[in-house]
Amino acid sequence: MKKVALLSLITLLFFSNLISQAPNLMSYQAVIWDASGNLVSEKIVNIKINILQDSINGKSVYSEIHRIQSNINGAVSLMIGGGTNIIGKISDINWGKGNYYLKTETDPTGGGNYSISGI
Repeated sequence: MKKVALLSLITLLFFSNLISQAPNLMSYQAVIWDASGNLVSEKIVNIKINILQDSINGKSVYSEIHRIQSNINGAVSLMIGGGTNIIGKISDINWGKGNYYLKTETDPTGGGNYSISGI
């Protein structure tokens, strides 16, 4: 009986480890300002996320768009990997193969006229 209980415990631990792998999501937060330096609070904004390979001018291996509302302080919070996909799959990125850079572009009016926010 003890062998069955031990075997069951080992099996349970093995399968729970397989199931508990982290999703392909990364938390991202920003404060949104318009071109005049005014805080964009309680407005719908579009944010384009690009993951670039090898350099800040490298090839985009993943890209997505988020349409999100800023809060009263102009802050937005999103999960990279959970937006509307444009290029690639985040699960296909081989993170051990070189350097990767995050490029964010924002349109504080909620349209498609993006400007580079940062790399």
